[in-house]
Amino acid sequence: MQTDNRLLDDLSRVATGAFSTLTGVREDIEARLREQFEKVLARMDVVTREEFDAVQTMASRARAEQEALSLKVAALESQLAALLAATAKPASGAAKTTATRAKKASDAS
Repeated sequence: MQTDNRLLDDLSRVATGAFSTLTGVREDIEARLREQFEKVLARMDVVTREEFDAVQTMASRARAEQEALSLKVAALESQLAALLAATAKPASGAAKTTATRAKKASDAS
């Protein structure tokens, strides 16, 4: 029985050693893959998360400002239209008066 125990102990030590070696190999492979991915990403000129978030914030502020300016332009356009309509009414009344006078003058002759 002691022989079996020694054999099992030796197999256990070998398995433990192999497992720790495989763990070390796995960690080494992961580190190398990570380095390769970082190199590929660096060559692709990919933005960082912080840069993306900063640009996204700037874009949302610009969009809000653009919407506010659109509302102001619409309000100014409606005011301009109202002013043009107010100044056009007396002019059209004067044109009618002039046309009426011209018609009367032609009828009188």
